[in-house]
Amino acid sequence: MERDPALRSTVVSVMWLDRAPAWDVLVDRVDRASRLAPGFRKRVVAPPLRLATPRWTDDGDFDLGWHLRRVVAPPPHDRGTVVEIARVAAMASFDRDRPLWEFTLVEGLADGGAAFVMKVHHSLTDGVGGMQLALLLFDLTAVPPSAEVLGPLPEVPPGERVDAVAVLADAVASSAERAVTGVARAARAAVPAMWRAGRDPLGSARRAGALAASVYRMTKPLSDTRSPVMTERGTTRCLATLDVPLADLRAAAAASGGTVNDAFMAAVAGGLRRYHEIHGACVSSLRVTVPINLRAPGEAAGGNRITLQRLTVPVGITDPVRRMREVHDVCRAARDEPSLAVTDGVAAGLNVLPPGYLGGVLKHVDFLTSNVPGVDVPIYLAGAEVTEWIPFGPTTGTAVNVTLLSYRGTCGVGITIDTDAVPDPDTLVACLRDGFAEVVATGRAARRGRRSRPAVRRPTSPPAALPA
Repeated sequence: MERDPALRSTVVSVMWLDRAPAWDVLVDRVDRASRLAPGFRKRVVAPPLRLATPRWTDDGDFDLGWHLRRVVAPPPHDRGTVVEIARVAAMASFDRDRPLWEFTLVEGLADGGAAFVMKVHHSLTDGVGGMQLALLLFDLTAVPPSAEVLGPLPEVPPGERVDAVAVLADAVASSAERAVTGVARAARAAVPAMWRAGRDPLGSARRAGALAASVYRMTKPLSDTRSPVMTERGTTRCLATLDVPLADLRAAAAASGGTVNDAFMAAVAGGLRRYHEIHGACVSSLRVTVPINLRAPGEAAGGNRITLQRLTVPVGITDPVRRMREVHDVCRAARDEPSLAVTDGVAAGLNVLPPGYLGGVLKHVDFLTSNVPGVDVPIYLAGAEVTEWIPFGPTTGTAVNVTLLSYRGTCGVGITIDTDAVPDPDTLVACLRDGFAEVVATGRAARRGRRSRPAVRRPTSPPAALPA
């Protein structure tokens, strides 16, 4: 897919710090994390002619100094300079001969603070896995734990020297092993399936048909965007940020009987409606790609355990409460899709198709949203307190990615905009800000209404009998 630069899966997040962290402590912590986290000392080796899937191999030439960098913020030494560093990182491709991550400490900000820019390829981790990996880097106290508490550094993984032929042979062997395992699994499932089909042939046929229809909805080709405005796609990005109190989003969600994610997506939908109206276009619905978490409880950190679902969400509904309810119904239906159970099989099928097929499908989705649950307590990086955390996800062929991450009661919203699709990004950001304000207002109004209701006193003793 990434043969098309517009479809790169690069995730960037920015943490603002109250001060510069201790560099030697930071180096030690990142070194330790790279030894503990799967993939952070591995590189990708692709077999020739795409005859099999690529494989991870331990990088024998791993150089921590290449992956962890330290720079001084250029003038005017403010937040804008940090966002610009993140923007350039988001647009730059990875060196495929090295592990797919880069961390940059930005020092010398005008307010005395610093920033930590983390760039990671999506194949290394998803949002939930990234939060798990963060526990390897960050502390819950301002004083970093001592080396005695952390224990000795784990051994460095041994490097592998592999050539394309060896990769191909290994990939073919792995594919054969998976095929044998799949056949065995299918054989074990065949008898109960035949039993159910015999007892309920119509029900079995309906379930099979529902699964086929669900897979088709997940992968069907698209010929055009629903948006008549955000139609072009390119490789230049603009990054912007918003922040929203988590309590306000929760109150808005409660007002509609839904979830924080419903309020978040409804706010983005409302902002996009405003943007289209400014450009003289009325749209009732748009396509959105949303990641759905497949990570099982207790599953190891790292790795990408999400699947992408394409939904059609209402944007033309002006009433924010009704819009949240409609979004809730759409998202609930997506989580019940039968195709989620066969995600790996769908991915295997897409892997053998020409790269242009999936690219053509993704470029006809209008926008992408992602909601990452964060942490509610202060965290520290090598002695520096994290004051704010903003995620920036890849557009993956859409016009704009809006990603939310909660930290200490505030939702940091990172906006990644394809400027070919949105040549006036400031206008879009203003519309999204209005969309969040509209949704938040419903929650605040609901809370005011609850506070203004007269209290009902419950009698402490049975009331006196009333006359007949």
